[in-house]
Amino acid sequence: MGASETRTRLNALVVAAGLTPLDEETVGRFEIYLSLFLRWNERLNLSAIRDEEGILSRHIVESITVTMALPPGIKTLLDFGSGAGLPGIPIALCRPEIAVTLAESQGKKAAFLQEAVRVLGIGAKVHAGRAEALRTVFDCVVLRAVDRMPKAVAAAVPLLAPGGWLALMTTGAEIAQLRKAAGAQISWGEPVKLPFGNDRILVLGRRVSSGA
Repeated sequence: MGASETRTRLNALVVAAGLTPLDEETVGRFEIYLSLFLRWNERLNLSAIRDEEGILSRHIVESITVTMALPPGIKTLLDFGSGAGLPGIPIALCRPEIAVTLAESQGKKAAFLQEAVRVLGIGAKVHAGRAEALRTVFDCVVLRAVDRMPKAVAAAVPLLAPGGWLALMTTGAEIAQLRKAAGAQISWGEPVKLPFGNDRILVLGRRVSSGA
């Protein structure tokens, strides 16, 4: 796709997902992110999805859907195991009032995130290490396609401020196991179906207790 085709296609997918079209500036920044993603993906295997259409629908629009579903009032957010910056970079682009931290322990992927943050000029921070090593808490922690997801969910709960939100991008088949891993401190809402995703869902839980 050419530049104008990419912009048109992205907003067409956004509308097909039931969302409000993005403004011209934001669409342009997503175009830059997509170009960077495609170039680095050739060397780093950021994603098994290689085609532009697949990255737009499966990664970017799915992440934008999650961005718009996050509750208001979130000021700090951790993308736990950020990988290629999904959904953290779309969150930073579409919700600039949220201070996003991208945690990624794989050095080459963390380098990609640093470059993406620099090129896009967003205020997100990159933590090049394990998210569990962070010594702060966040209003929201989001996890998507993280290795050993149940273990990661359990590790994410202590990083939530009391009243904070745990956002899991997962499938209907996995949700019971992930809710169990999160423990009794999390009160869950109803799952939200994600677009173009074959049973992929977003489930939001709120930390109702700071624990013992």
